[in-house]
Amino acid sequence: MEKLLKILRETRPDVNFDKEDKLIDNAVLDSFDIITIVGEINDTYDIYINAGDLQPENFNSAAAIWQLIEGYKGK
Repeated sequence: MEKLLKILRETRPDVNFDKEDKLIDNAVLDSFDIITIVGEINDTYDIYINAGDLQPENFNSAAAIWQLIEGYKGK
């Protein structure tokens, strides 16, 4: 999870990812941020997040993103 938080903080250092749980719903992250984050996640964790998983509920919080990563790592 620390690697994920590093990715998130490097992408948007102005956001408190430890507390924010409506990153998409409150338009904290935009589509460019999501594309950047997904690319970094794919490289860091050696996974490929499918377009079908680019849903708001998977990116509303660091915990949700981590759960998505864990699902891919378990495959």
